[in-house]
This record gives sequence, C-alpha cells and structure tokens, in this order.
Amino acid sequence: MNSKTMLPVLALLFALGACSTMYYEGLEKIGIPKRDVMVYRVEQARDTQEETKEQFKSALEQFTAATHFTGGDLEAIYTKLNDEYEASVSKAEEVRNRIEDIEDVSQALFAEWEQEISQYNNANLKRSSQNKLNTTKTHYRQLITSMKKAESKIQPILTVFRDQVMFLKHNLNARAIASLKSELDTIQSDVSALIASMEDSINEANAFIDTMENK
Repeated sequence: MNSKTMLPVLALLFALGACSTMYYEGLEKIGIPKRDVMVYRVEQARDTQEETKEQFKSALEQFTAATHFTGGDLEAIYTKLNDEYEASVSKAEEVRNRIEDIEDVSQALFAEWEQEISQYNNANLKRSSQNKLNTTKTHYRQLITSMKKAESKIQPILTVFRDQVMFLKHNLNARAIASLKSELDTIQSDVSALIASMEDSINEANAFIDTMENK
C-alpha cells in the first residue's frame, strides 16, 4: 500500500494514538507495516518543511514591509506582523511534532527489524538483512540530523520576531519602527540560513524516501 492510499487509513486510526504500540499493531493488521508508516511520516515532515519555509518567507516580507512604514495605521502593521508571528510559531511546532513522529516509528521499526534478524537460520540471509538494516540506519541518521539542524534555526528567529512584535504593540510610534529596522539585517540573514537548511533537509527526506521505496 503506497503512502497516498494510506492517507485515509492513517487518519482513521490516528485516534488510537500516533505513538502507541496499539496504533502500529492496528496498522499491521490491515497490511500497513511500520516501514510504510515511516515513509509516510517522512513525506509529511518534508511537506511541513516546505510549508514552513514559505511561512518564514512571508513573515520576512511583512517584517521588511513594516520597516518601510512612513505613515498611516501602525496598529494595522502590528496586526499583520503578529499574525505572521503566530503562523510561524504554529509551523515551528508542527515541524517539531513531525520529527518526533519519525523518531517514534523509527525506534519501533528498527527494534522489530533487529528482533526478526535474530530469528534467521540462514547465515547469508541474516547477513544480508543486517546489512540492509545498517544502511537504513545510516540514511536515517543523516535524515534526522538534517531535520533537527534545520529545526534548531527556527527558535532564534522566533525569539527576535516575538520581541519586535511585542515592542511594536507597546510602542506604536517611530521608535518601534526604528527598532524593526535595526533587526532587519539579522532577520534576513537568519531566515536565509533557515531556508537553506530546510532545503537541505527536504533533499535528505527525498533521498531517504527513494531509498526506502526502492529496497
């Protein structure tokens, strides 16, 4: 069963608990192995990173536009920036949750794989399966390291963004705009680094998916 076919099934069974043994056992009973769940979750994480990348681009655009303010309704500027900040916080949490979901299923998958390897009588088959497991673990470590590296770049941006949004809220005047301008170069640099790291992580996700689907 491919990941697209799995979508409605996974949504239905999500009520059992995405991190529970019961959840994985339920999927196994209807023909969805942990391997397919892992691919599905990596796809979800990849797509979330794409969305997060676009969200932070949008936030940067609003931040930049605010620094060009020359008159008008400053409260409207604050509202736009706060909306972008809240949307960015939501995406940051989603990225973190996606990574945790991948880690959870990977532990279950690798533990099962190791246990099944121990049951082989044929030495050649056992060695071949162990080699595949080792290769998969290597690719997985590359993937999760890349995802966590990208995720680690989010919070520093949110911290600066939050401070500036709050300062604007409390000081709807030229002083607040000057503060925004003083942070613009830092925000631009940090968002650019985040986007580059996200793109690397997305590429790792695609490579991992190809590896899992072609094994």
